[in-house]
Amino acid sequence: MGPDLQNIVDEVSRVLATPVVLEDRDFNLVVFAAHADEVDPVRQRTILSRRSTAEVQQWFEAFGIATTDRPVRTPADPARGIVARACLPARWNGVTYGYLWALDEHHRLDDAALERVMRHAVRAGTVMAQRARTRQSLDGQVRDLLTGDRDVAEAAAEEIDGLGALGRDVPACAVVLDLDAPRDPPPLNLWRLPRAVVAVATDGDVVLLVPAALAVRDVARDARLLYTERLEPALHHAVVAGVGGVRPDLAGISGSVREARLAARVAHSVPRLRPVAAWADLGVHRLLACGPRRALREGAVDAAVEPLLSHPELAATAAAFLDHAGNVQRAATELAIHRQTLYYRLRRIEELTGLDLADGRDRLRLHLALTLAPLLP
Repeated sequence: MGPDLQNIVDEVSRVLATPVVLEDRDFNLVVFAAHADEVDPVRQRTILSRRSTAEVQQWFEAFGIATTDRPVRTPADPARGIVARACLPARWNGVTYGYLWALDEHHRLDDAALERVMRHAVRAGTVMAQRARTRQSLDGQVRDLLTGDRDVAEAAAEEIDGLGALGRDVPACAVVLDLDAPRDPPPLNLWRLPRAVVAVATDGDVVLLVPAALAVRDVARDARLLYTERLEPALHHAVVAGVGGVRPDLAGISGSVREARLAARVAHSVPRLRPVAAWADLGVHRLLACGPRRALREGAVDAAVEPLLSHPELAATAAAFLDHAGNVQRAATELAIHRQTLYYRLRRIEELTGLDLADGRDRLRLHLALTLAPLLP
């Protein structure tokens, strides 16, 4: 977002003495000034959900706001929960990049005041245009970074550095937003992310390159929430974020992207790691990066454990028992069963597998198989 746009909105709000917000041309909230308690329902929803609905967007666009470079007054519509407003288009070079909206419920804003602040709208349009053009220029270079070809990545890193987006020598890591649903990933509202974050949408996910100096996990959480804003509520749980390890040179960031994608994959299957999983926290799940899935399954999932996998209740019991280092009371509490029931299930597990749960080596074989099997179909 940056201080420029915030300063612009605050200044317009001060001059007009009314609450003001800035939205991009798709009606995503970019920044807003301080508001009094009493605002109309549409403004409340915009601030809370970070964007306006399609219905509200169509209603306002019917007044010609997308094609004019002058202030536009829009009337109240009580049925929609809308009070009167003034719209100041934020344009650059004949293109609309956003809108400054000033509430005018009591019709106190005069034409002269709106004309005076139009210069601020023009400035906002210039800033937004510059950032939009930079993002468009970066798209191809970021994709080149992800190819894995060192020469291509080196050239791309130099170009990104030259654009002033992310320094070549700035330690950075990758964040991957992944949607576990049969649909294309929605566009991400980048205005709400730190300016230093670079992002690109791939065929199956969204990749963000984040300077390590930022609070990367907080950026991942915020980005995930922005991502879910474009989805129906039923799909929010299907979005996870993976965080890769830090790389000292942007040209090597593809390794962090692979780690972030693996972390996201693990998060989909391991509830305790949701919704943001970091490569640094994956533990034994890092083995998933060690080769083809079939070969890894053959090595990690012991044949003795295979019969147990077709008994979900017993497999969950074994996993809880091993996760708690063999502590019967804690495992029984997690499973919400009586200790005698747990002892019975443990005997059944030994019978099915032929493993001795009192033997540390057998426990390791079982624990490794139960941990990786769900991720190695």
